[in-house]
Amino acid sequence: MPCASRNRCSDSGNSTAISCPFAITVCCVSLIPLDDILLLNSVQVNYHSLASRCLAGRLAEMSLRSIVAPLLKWFAENARDLPWRRTRDPYAIWVSEIMLQQTQVKTVIPYWERWIKKLPDITALADAKEETVFKLWEGLGYYSRVRNMQKAARLIRDLHKGRFPSGSQDILKLPGVGRYTCGAVCSIAYNQPEPIVDGNVIRVISRVAGIDEPIKSKPVMDRVWSYANDLVKHAIARQKPGQRNASAFNQSMMELGAMVCTPRNPICSECPLKGRCEARKKNKIDYIPTLVKRAAVMKRRYIGFIIIWNGKVFVQRRLSGGVNAGFWEFPNWQVDANVDPADFAKGNLSLNQVHLELLIVINHSITRYRNRLEMFILRVSRKPCLGRLHGEWVPMAKIDKLPLTGAHRKATKYLQD
Repeated sequence: MPCASRNRCSDSGNSTAISCPFAITVCCVSLIPLDDILLLNSVQVNYHSLASRCLAGRLAEMSLRSIVAPLLKWFAENARDLPWRRTRDPYAIWVSEIMLQQTQVKTVIPYWERWIKKLPDITALADAKEETVFKLWEGLGYYSRVRNMQKAARLIRDLHKGRFPSGSQDILKLPGVGRYTCGAVCSIAYNQPEPIVDGNVIRVISRVAGIDEPIKSKPVMDRVWSYANDLVKHAIARQKPGQRNASAFNQSMMELGAMVCTPRNPICSECPLKGRCEARKKNKIDYIPTLVKRAAVMKRRYIGFIIIWNGKVFVQRRLSGGVNAGFWEFPNWQVDANVDPADFAKGNLSLNQVHLELLIVINHSITRYRNRLEMFILRVSRKPCLGRLHGEWVPMAKIDKLPLTGAHRKATKYLQD
């Protein structure tokens, strides 16, 4: 019902008195769910007047402020000291963002530091040998990322004279760069008000806004991107000289999701947005964001052979166009659960007699697949033909210099021990 108070709204020098059409006042805007507030500007109310539109704008602005201001303050006091946060170099920030995809921060730090020391700029990456780049990436997985990085570096070298582009349209044209990475580079390096949405940001926004619909559906993701866009633009609008609010705010959202608003056991008592969080108010923290049921897990068994002859080991290079293309590995096959490794080696390696030593069993997951790799040592006194296998014999002492896939690199460490 209309409230008794009267509100004044001015635009272009005009002032209009209206009766508030909401059963609230501006001072209690923090009680309005974000999901409703951010839609106020587009809601068609019965009061089609300049005043009602202005009031909706004021309400939305105050709701945005109630999120942006405390987050910026919290980030200033609690941000982790990460090496890529000590620079504004877009190249260094881009490298960190690509590495951080599907990879934990603590894992990325030493990789990023080695990378920047060896390949400090776009030109160094563009001109580097492929094996050098792969060796620096070895162990991070998702190897298409590093191939796209070198392609992007060569494109920047050739089209932008080695200078990382600053416009979102040019950045989006780079191989391996999507909307998130583009927004991260634009906002963090250049302080441009471009939104970013990763898993951490999705979790923060969906909980604060109380979004209990399947989060990965396109309509919901469109809303999340819209909210993120409104928030970062508000952050830049309230920026004072010397501040970099777009950079700080986007990083604050990711930091909050990583350190406080975690998937399990979030630390709500330390959250700067706990008073605005709809999921907390409705006791739905454990159910938001709502995820689509994952595909069934599939188990896969692999057997591999480290074939040693005359102080050398046999390795193969993954073919271009496939998974892990360009990396080296030991011969291995996906097999059924009932396959005997010794019998398999005789048939596929053209050997009459084999004596296998089980070196290690490595379990690792890729998306919905749970892979089991059984790695065996096979020592031979004569150089074998190895059937139809194509590869190279590499001295044991030089195996460390090859870029190996992650599981096979792990196996070599046990071999050396």
